[in-house]
Amino acid sequence: MPQSAGNEARKRVNVRRPDVMEKVTAEVEAHYRSSIVEKIRERGGEVTIGTTTIRLAQQFGFCYGVERAIDLAYAARRVFPEQRIFLIGEIIHNPEVNRQLADMHIVSLPWQELTDDYDQLTAEDVVIVPAFGAPTHFMEKIGNLGCYVVDTTCGDVMKVWRRVRTYAKDGMTSIIHGKAGHEETQATASRALGEDGKGHYVVVLTLDDTDFLCRYIREGGDREVFFQRFHGALSPGFDPDVHLKRIGVANQTTMLKSETEEIQRRVRRAVLERDRVEENFSFFDTICGATQERQDALFEMLRKPMDLLLVVGGYNSSNTTHLVEIAEKELPTFFIRNAACLDDFEQVLHFDLHAKAEIRSACPAALLGDGPVTVGITAGASCPNNLIEDTILRIFAIRGIDAATVAAI
Repeated sequence: MPQSAGNEARKRVNVRRPDVMEKVTAEVEAHYRSSIVEKIRERGGEVTIGTTTIRLAQQFGFCYGVERAIDLAYAARRVFPEQRIFLIGEIIHNPEVNRQLADMHIVSLPWQELTDDYDQLTAEDVVIVPAFGAPTHFMEKIGNLGCYVVDTTCGDVMKVWRRVRTYAKDGMTSIIHGKAGHEETQATASRALGEDGKGHYVVVLTLDDTDFLCRYIREGGDREVFFQRFHGALSPGFDPDVHLKRIGVANQTTMLKSETEEIQRRVRRAVLERDRVEENFSFFDTICGATQERQDALFEMLRKPMDLLLVVGGYNSSNTTHLVEIAEKELPTFFIRNAACLDDFEQVLHFDLHAKAEIRSACPAALLGDGPVTVGITAGASCPNNLIEDTILRIFAIRGIDAATVAAI
């Protein structure tokens, strides 16, 4: 029997009790804090030992939304020490953090679709909703089952949801700039259907996607080609000849702001060139503030000379990926999961965005030599400081400088 709205609300639990959070804060700090990173930040973000300089971006690592999600997940285990706890997918896109939760016996459930795993849940089970949020049909499922719900959805994500719900209410189709298969975009797309489920959306990833869409807005075109182009990125029953009349643009919060703004300009121009009616287009900036801060900090960092840049984080992290895209145009850039990717002094194990695979590349000669070298480090909003510290120590080790010397700075 489905739970009533009141029962569902009652099963949403606030685990941020003062007695719990004091212990959680200590536990999280023990897992992810770095005294070395803090010391370097106190020095203005740069440290030189011998001929080796490490430069950190002014903004990197955990944002408020990520910290909150992790705190709530840790708190859930303390509030429910004996109960089964499940997590829809991953709490954030970082292997280290998700490993820690697995060690706490928090079990990850599939997030791509509602599988039989969800049918095994009971009213005594706890389900954590990740920072990306979850599609509405997932929330309805766990609500109907009567599970306890710990919702860690980021506030910036929920702002996007409010925007696309407004579009649906006003009869506008949402153009969502994002990755169609990303957890956050799927959650947003489900809200774009509106309260009555009759809303529509199309997800665009690239400027090429946008230009194709704009041509269709202006001129129409081959419907089958349209459906092939946006397969898996359209609302059910989407009709490009009907549902592109009135448009509102939104985005996955971790996209490149400059690209989202360009998509907005192109779509707006296409709508105005077609019918000259400004009311048929709407836009609202829904880029996450932390994402933008990290992108801006990287642009500022790139103004100074560096020999190479390391971007640390999970390979499936959207905001981290965009940092790599920005940097690789300017200097040798390596996208690494953690310091273990630098274990081989001769090679770097890193993720190649173009090959979409982890590969090995020769270690830059500047890092292996004895001469002066400057290594930049940044990370996305889902990377903990302890992984940055490990990377710093590894770079100095490659240069013959031991951990004790670095810790004494």
